[in-house]
Amino acid sequence: MSLAILYSRSLSGMDAPLVTVEVHLSNGLPSFTIVGLPEAEVKESKDRVRAALLTARFEFPARRITVNLAPADLPKVLNVKLIATGSQ
Repeated sequence: MSLAILYSRSLSGMDAPLVTVEVHLSNGLPSFTIVGLPEAEVKESKDRVRAALLTARFEFPARRITVNLAPADLPKVLNVKLIATGSQ
């Protein structure tokens, strides 16, 4: 099991509050789950993150991947967080 913690920024008006991005890799059936975003944004972002990693010639791990975006109550902008998880 692996855990990576990185930091990004979210846009909220004129502010750019800190967002913690936690990525956990574990054994099990390959899956990719993002928590901390509305369902519609999660569906779109899964494909975008995977495509960005493959385009950058990174190997997408065949493991169970869980991404947590915190704090959950902070309004987040999808593009900012995707930078931290591998998309452009």
